[in-house]
Amino acid sequence: MSQVKRAKNGRPVHHWRRDLVELAALFTAVAVADAVANLIGHGPDGPTLLLISAVVLVATAGFHTWWSHRHGHAPPTGDTGSRPTATVWTAGASEADATAPEAVGVADVGETVLWRMRTTVRDEPGSLASLCAALAGQRVDILSLQTHPLTEGTVDEFLLRVPAQVSAADIIRAVSHAGGAGTWIERADAHDLVDAPTRVLGLATRTALDAAELPLALRQLLGRCTIRSLPAGSVRGDRADEAAPVEGALEDTVMRLRAPEGGVITVERPYLPFTPTEFARARALVELDARLGPRIPHSKDVLTLPQGNDITVRRADAGDVDAAKAMHERCSPRTLSMRYHGPVGDADKYLNHLLSPRFGRTLAVQTASGRIVGLGHLLWDGDETEIALLVEDDWQRRGIGSELLGRLVAMAVEAGCESVYAVTQSSNTGMVAAMRGLDLPLDYQIEEGTLVITARLDAAPVTSRLSYGEAQQHQPEHSVRD
Repeated sequence: MSQVKRAKNGRPVHHWRRDLVELAALFTAVAVADAVANLIGHGPDGPTLLLISAVVLVATAGFHTWWSHRHGHAPPTGDTGSRPTATVWTAGASEADATAPEAVGVADVGETVLWRMRTTVRDEPGSLASLCAALAGQRVDILSLQTHPLTEGTVDEFLLRVPAQVSAADIIRAVSHAGGAGTWIERADAHDLVDAPTRVLGLATRTALDAAELPLALRQLLGRCTIRSLPAGSVRGDRADEAAPVEGALEDTVMRLRAPEGGVITVERPYLPFTPTEFARARALVELDARLGPRIPHSKDVLTLPQGNDITVRRADAGDVDAAKAMHERCSPRTLSMRYHGPVGDADKYLNHLLSPRFGRTLAVQTASGRIVGLGHLLWDGDETEIALLVEDDWQRRGIGSELLGRLVAMAVEAGCESVYAVTQSSNTGMVAAMRGLDLPLDYQIEEGTLVITARLDAAPVTSRLSYGEAQQHQPEHSVRD
């Protein structure tokens, strides 16, 4: 073994014990030499023996000096004080080839895929190192790491670049052998390469510009989850404001947050428990939304109908409740019943919920005189997204419904929704024709006269007609075709 210990700066540091042993050996050697010299000097052949002893002693000292310089201060062959270079792993190469001298350089693992992984490790020194060593054994590259401290243990979240031939089961097995527990893994994409602070700041900016972005921001912050918003006093008379404390509540896979208007936002993720860090981030995002108050982008788009009428399409909110009620009064009972699927007299009760940015986005069609003649709703319904339309009778069959539907679907695509669905009656041929006009794959479900049409948005992208989050001025006019 080497008797030299390397300090942090790489310089050799001698042990004091080694110096003490060498000094004791020197004194012992001098004492033995003196005793031998006295014994030989008083003998008959004393000078000759003394000369021979001197030669032997000098030869021994010279050999010791040569041996010490060659082996005594040389570092171990496995520790040169520098970081080892990566080993080249090529497709089809064996382990023996990987250890050959020529296999030194940049790692080449061929095609790779991205994975997101979470695992729980013991909160003790060396646990993370063992985990990283196990991943390195599978030729896995760690792109980012986040830690979520718990009462007992720590949740480590990784973004990994993995060779395509390494399966998720291989990774889980290696992590388990290294001490990881409760491991969860799923495929990632290029969007996950954005670091956590940048992603959180981007979500905060989106929420600050538009209150309707809060559910979407929470979903992107927390991954695949179900988000439900319930007002403080719903149509059914529930008292949701008693279900969550002001500071929120975290229960394993469910978190409840106090909504800005007094209701409750429930977030569920059954496949993976929330951590205190995630709960704190979500609560901070909701508090930001509450401090900023109600807000929507004020952009507008002026359109010209084939009949020559000019209409304006804009975002609507709770401030348009009175105008929407006035539109209800001008609609026929049949139009209201096909839209709300219930008693016509209860139609006004739904407006506060529908026009609130907390539950989705609403587009309003306004005439030159300022009267609202059409409403289109994009509603966040847990994991799904609902689309609903209402056009005043006198303004139907002019292409307004198709225009609203196309814009709502484009907004759903930009929000990352996988599908949208519309609930109507089988006799509502106008809504059915508008959905078919999207040129998207449609699924139909009919039950007791109620028709549910689902459009899959991942099959074909829908061109965005207007970016309501960016435009701040009137856009150029264009025509709406039937």
